[in-house]
Amino acid sequence: MLEKKAIDYEKAVLIGVINKDQGETKVKEYLDELEFLTYTAGGEVTQRFTQRIDVPNPKTYIGSGKMEEVQRYVKDHEIGSVIFDDELSPAQQNNIEKILKCKILDRTSLILDIFAQRAKTSYARTQVELAQYEYLLPRLTGLWTHLERQRGGIGMRGPGETEIETDRRIVRDRISLLKKKLTKIDRQMETQRGNRGALVRVALVGYTNVGKSTLMNVISKSDVFAENKLFATLDTTVRKVVIGNLPFLLSDTVGFIRKLPTQLVESFKSTLDEVREADLLLHVVDISHPNFEEHIDSVNKILDEIKSVDKKTIMVFNKIDQYQAEELDEDDLVTERTSVHFTIEDWKKTWFSKIGDRALFISALNKENLDEFRKRVYNEVRDIHVTRFPYNNFLYPEHLDQY
Repeated sequence: MLEKKAIDYEKAVLIGVINKDQGETKVKEYLDELEFLTYTAGGEVTQRFTQRIDVPNPKTYIGSGKMEEVQRYVKDHEIGSVIFDDELSPAQQNNIEKILKCKILDRTSLILDIFAQRAKTSYARTQVELAQYEYLLPRLTGLWTHLERQRGGIGMRGPGETEIETDRRIVRDRISLLKKKLTKIDRQMETQRGNRGALVRVALVGYTNVGKSTLMNVISKSDVFAENKLFATLDTTVRKVVIGNLPFLLSDTVGFIRKLPTQLVESFKSTLDEVREADLLLHVVDISHPNFEEHIDSVNKILDEIKSVDKKTIMVFNKIDQYQAEELDEDDLVTERTSVHFTIEDWKKTWFSKIGDRALFISALNKENLDEFRKRVYNEVRDIHVTRFPYNNFLYPEHLDQY
C-alpha cells in the first residue's frame, strides 16, 4: 500500500506595519488573515515581523534596522517567501528582493496567486490572467530575477510560470486581447441570463470563507465545491431552487475580502453581474469570526462599488454552532464588558435590532434553523414574484408552512 505523500509547504514570513491608520490590534488581525491566505496558497508561516512606522520607507517599506533583522532570519531559516500585508511599489519590491534574495510578495500578489490556483473555468482563468498581467506590467523589470530562476511555489503561478513577454508592448497587446475575450464571453453570459425567463433571482454574497457554498449545497441539494480555505469558489454557480411550489434562481458568487486588489475587482465585475441583476441578496456572515462587523463593512463597500448596496437584503448570520462569547467573571470589577463577551442574544439587542426580521441565525453545516431560513426566503421571493406578476398570486399561499 502506497504511503500518502505529505504536503510540502513553502516556508514564509509575514511583515506588517503599525501606524496611525492601523494600530497593533488591527495589524494582528490583518496578519492573521494574511497567514490564512498564505496557508491557502500552500505556504507555512514561520515568523511575523511588525514595525511601528508612521510613513513607509519609499525604498524598502520598512526601516533599515528591521530589514536587517528580517534578512538574518530569512538566511538562517531558508525562507522561500517574504510577504508584506500592504501593496508594494515596483521599486520597493525590486529593492527588497535584492536585499533578501528570495521571493517578495505583497497581499495583492498573494491573492492573485490564490485566484490562479482556484480558477477552473476558461472564464475565471481569463479574468485572473488579465488581473495578473495588469499587476505585473509595471513590475516587469523587477521580475527578471524570478524568471531566470524559474521556480515554482507561492506567487509563481500564471503568466510568470511559463513565459512573460520581454516587450511591454506585447504585454499590453495581451491585456487588450484578454479584454476582448472577456467582452465576448460577457455577451454570451448576458444572453444566458436573458434566457432564464422571468424567475426571481437570489444571490449569495459575503466575505470569503463564511459558508456561502455550504449553504448553497444545502438549499439547492447541489455539489458546489466548499472547504475551509479562502476563495474556495471563484466561478459563479447558478442553480434552480424550488421551495414549496415556488421556483427561483440561486447564485453563489466569489467571496470578498479586505484590501481586495483593484485589478481583481475590475476583472471580476462581470462575474458580479449576477449580484447586480439579483432581485434579493442573501448577505452571509460568519458570526463566529471576531471581526465579522468589519467583514460586513468590507462587503458593503464592494457592493457599493458595483451599485448593489441598496438592494433588498437578508442578513444570514451563519456558523452559530461555532460562536462562543468570552466569559466574564462576575467578581471581576476591573475588566470592561465589550462585544467579545456578547452572546447571540446580546447581539440581537444591539444594531441587529434595527434589521428586525431581516436577520436570520443559522448553521448551514449542522442544518440549524434552516426551516426558518427557507420560510423567510420563500416569503421574500413570493412577494417579489406577485409584485411582478400580480395575476398569478393566487398560486401562492401566504406562508410556506401551509404545505
